[in-house]
Amino acid sequence: MRENLHRFFRAARGVGVHVSPAESIDAMRAVAQVGISDRAVLRDALLLTLAKSQDEKLALGDCFDLFFSQPEPRQDQPEAGEDDAPQDSGQPPSSGAPSDAGEGQPPEGLGPLAQMLLSQDRNTIAAAIASASGAASLSDIRYSTQRGIFSSRILDAMGLQRLRDDLDGLTATNPSLAERLRAALDALREAVRDTVSQGLALYAREEAENLRNEILRNAPLARIERRQVAEMRALIRQIARRLRERYSKPRKRQRRGHLDVRRTLRRNAAWGGVPFLTAWKRKHRDRPKIVALCDVSGSVAQVSDFFLLLIHSLHEVVDDVRSFAFSSHLIEVSRILESKSPEEAMSEIMSKVGFGSSDYGSSLLDFEKEFMSTLTPHTTVIVLGDARSNNLDPRADILRRISDRSKRLVWLNPEGRLAWGFGDSEMPRYATFCTVVRQCATAHQLERAVSDIVATYQ
Repeated sequence: MRENLHRFFRAARGVGVHVSPAESIDAMRAVAQVGISDRAVLRDALLLTLAKSQDEKLALGDCFDLFFSQPEPRQDQPEAGEDDAPQDSGQPPSSGAPSDAGEGQPPEGLGPLAQMLLSQDRNTIAAAIASASGAASLSDIRYSTQRGIFSSRILDAMGLQRLRDDLDGLTATNPSLAERLRAALDALREAVRDTVSQGLALYAREEAENLRNEILRNAPLARIERRQVAEMRALIRQIARRLRERYSKPRKRQRRGHLDVRRTLRRNAAWGGVPFLTAWKRKHRDRPKIVALCDVSGSVAQVSDFFLLLIHSLHEVVDDVRSFAFSSHLIEVSRILESKSPEEAMSEIMSKVGFGSSDYGSSLLDFEKEFMSTLTPHTTVIVLGDARSNNLDPRADILRRISDRSKRLVWLNPEGRLAWGFGDSEMPRYATFCTVVRQCATAHQLERAVSDIVATYQ
């Protein structure tokens, strides 16, 4: 059962349920308490220990039902009654043992698989298929093209080669019994194919999801098709969740530096220098402060949603974040991002300042007039935009003053580097005053950039 539970945890991850090692241990302890005899109680125990939301509960319930529903071998022939079953009908008696008379009686020396199939004991056959599936590592299946391979592995693990030898022998000595065994083998093959299909549905989902996410993570944000927008937003939410899980945990311990020998000796002078009390050199950490300026103009409308989603996650990760959005003018959006869900916040921000004609010079001037005092030597300023100002004055002098007043100035540009400096792009001029300039044309690049920024404060 332990191996079955490990496979179930793997299948649960495939349907989007996050199962940590600690949660899997809790689930196994719960199963040890309730047992496995009552399927309904087992289902409730796993859902209570693993599901963390209603959506996860529904997904986990469907996964449980699929995982613990074992396909049974098909019975193509009706079972005969105890009294009127003809001797040569090919049906075993109700006890499950072969008939003792006539040519339907199986000779001695048949292999275990042949005996099992002739007995038509569904529970025994289902258990044998499950055991062989484990031996064949069915949980490693990833693609539909592997169905034939895993079906063959399972049948081989059950003793198919010996069964073929038995069939060859029975064909010559007992044709009627050979026909029975051949029909039972066909039913077994069908049951094994169903088991492999079930395994594919359980275990290949995670691989398919990972492959799809990997493609999306490296797809240019500006070229996402309309049908992929919902998937990309879900992926950005996953990225934001990872950032929260990785960096928003409270620091329970203050990191201590090296032993401060002088302070330790002075503190213990009354005890003749015996170090009863120690003093440590503590590592000073700046209080994190981030100011984010996000371009939401028409030229970056395709990617502005994703930028805002990531900025929304920053408010949950870093204590002191102030966010601004701009196109032809700039407004502060910190309160909107902190008080509303990502979808509501994005909709309100875009209705107020989005989709306009970009004017970086005017927006930087708005920031200098109203919000320049927010910058300190501990502030990291992040600008997310394509630096295209429609041939208007870019006011790079204001960006220089912003850089001088802050600790770092990071520019994340969704355009490829080959486009920087061409047309109305002012990126080369702005880059002169930036500490870090990075291309963020994909979700993967955006995640790495934001992660690197936040990690410096941990």
